[in-house]
Amino acid sequence: MADRIGKPISQRQLRVGEMIKQSLSMIFLRNEAKVPNLETNNITVTEVRMSQDLKIAKAYVLPLGGKDADRVVKILKEYSFLIRKILSQKVIVKFLPKILFHKDESFEYAEKIENLIKQTNK
Repeated sequence: MADRIGKPISQRQLRVGEMIKQSLSMIFLRNEAKVPNLETNNITVTEVRMSQDLKIAKAYVLPLGGKDADRVVKILKEYSFLIRKILSQKVIVKFLPKILFHKDESFEYAEKIENLIKQTNK
């Protein structure tokens, strides 16, 4: 597994990413961030990828059933400062990373591939 530059992902990146993923999941599950116009307890954090310097965390999220995913991600991006504030109380790291929320499209991609395989097997 390597990032865009081609450098392998370090154990530290994986460890910090997993720690942030678990903390974000708990924050969303308990609705601790109090994001306006959004029930966060139905949001799944599927993956968190850390930058080499651990200053940026890309959080891939998906609402339950994938409904309104674009709207949810937009709201999360808008209120990421609230989520980051709560996260700072849960995670102890030297520098709390900036959180960038992205829609997780891996399930859609997997479904698309599966459908293509089914079509070729007919």
